[in-house]
Amino acid sequence: MRITKLGHACVRFEHAGGTLVVDPGGFSEPDAAVGADAVAVTHEHPDHLDLDRLRAAARARPGLEVHAHPAVAASLGGLADLGARVRAVGHGDVLETAGFDVHVYGERHAVIHPDIPVVANVGFRVVSPRGAVFHPGDALTVPEDPVTTLLVPLHAPWSKAAEVVDYVRAVAPRTAVPVHDGLLGDNGHAIYAKVVGGLVGDGVYTRLRPGEGRDV
Repeated sequence: MRITKLGHACVRFEHAGGTLVVDPGGFSEPDAAVGADAVAVTHEHPDHLDLDRLRAAARARPGLEVHAHPAVAASLGGLADLGARVRAVGHGDVLETAGFDVHVYGERHAVIHPDIPVVANVGFRVVSPRGAVFHPGDALTVPEDPVTTLLVPLHAPWSKAAEVVDYVRAVAPRTAVPVHDGLLGDNGHAIYAKVVGGLVGDGVYTRLRPGEGRDV
């Protein structure tokens, strides 16, 4: 399985001719989901969910499957007019989509501030013959099952570096690839690489720039 980091929190998964894209939001490339057989959306915030990107994907791939929490799926009914199939998923679900086995974990977005309502959030663990990749969305969910590559949300209004480090340690992946980094420039990335990378262990923290990929 090959993963390709796209803008911000968006990641493309490719294996055996199938393509799954997670979180093609407003900070990702306009064509981030074009060509995908399936799309998975962790939650409703616009940096993870952009309707124009989903419409472009649906037009490019008749029968596109879109998987999201029921609270999000209910808002995507218009995609059916473009031939897309919207599926509601929740914690504990196991599904096969675009040739991938996907396990769903988590229920709630991390708390930004007590005055801001907490929205639903699900993470997706994508299984390959060599391991599993987990995209938690905007939460620090620790799956019950092993994770080989963790797509770790690096920078957000709801997190701090110490929490990111402790999260990687709790999940204990072989590799932690930062996502949710669209607000960081090169200076910010350098600081996080030193702090987070230095504390989670040599060789664990591996940054992919937008457009870069790796086999996992």
